[in-house]
Amino acid sequence: MSTKTTTPAAQATESTEQKKDWGHIKSYVHRSVHMTPSQKKALEGELYDTWCLPYEASIINYEDIFKRSAPTILEIGFGMGETTAKIAQASADKNFIGVEVFSGGVGALLNRIDNEGIENIRIIQHDAVDVVNHMIAPNSLDGVHIYFPDPWPKKRHHKRRLVQSPFIKQLVSRIKPGGYIHCATDWEDYAMQMMEVLSAETALQNRYEEFAPRPDYRPLTKFENRGIKLGYGVWDLIFEKKA
Repeated sequence: MSTKTTTPAAQATESTEQKKDWGHIKSYVHRSVHMTPSQKKALEGELYDTWCLPYEASIINYEDIFKRSAPTILEIGFGMGETTAKIAQASADKNFIGVEVFSGGVGALLNRIDNEGIENIRIIQHDAVDVVNHMIAPNSLDGVHIYFPDPWPKKRHHKRRLVQSPFIKQLVSRIKPGGYIHCATDWEDYAMQMMEVLSAETALQNRYEEFAPRPDYRPLTKFENRGIKLGYGVWDLIFEKKA
């Protein structure tokens, strides 16, 4: 389906400059992460070529890459892909584009796609800011999921948090009227920051008076279940783009 022009490792380390179109500082750092043999194999073979799109500074045509016309959801930072795979399976009538920089997570999701016969996911292994700025057409997305982004808990690192006003403004420009942004976090102060940032965006309106109940389409992860049993909170926010 796609031609791999660079290796996964090369794609993950492209654009190392901190400067972005709007001065964004990366919300992640490159780490040396252990990968299983199956994850490495997925990244180096047919699975990668079939389900991954190379990063290119050109707009994606959803009908071309999915071979159909359907509502399209962008999932930013899918981790090991457990939630993305479950949501895609439960919503076979929708297309999902997952963006993740870490090779282990990409390999894990590729294996889930293969083992579970999922056909409505495509993956881009690259910085989400670049992808949104250069590959996503204005007013083309039906929704955006940002689940449990790195909280960067130290105050001096808060500038690295993904949910910042400039990025949200750019995301909103890519969402159709009536489309949504759904964020979830288990860090209370990040939840408050998310609420402040999303509420300040005049093109958005909160679907709820405050934080949202977890919608049925977002499954509980094993880590979230464990946290709930220990009494930790999780905060969901769902904001809709005004018509």
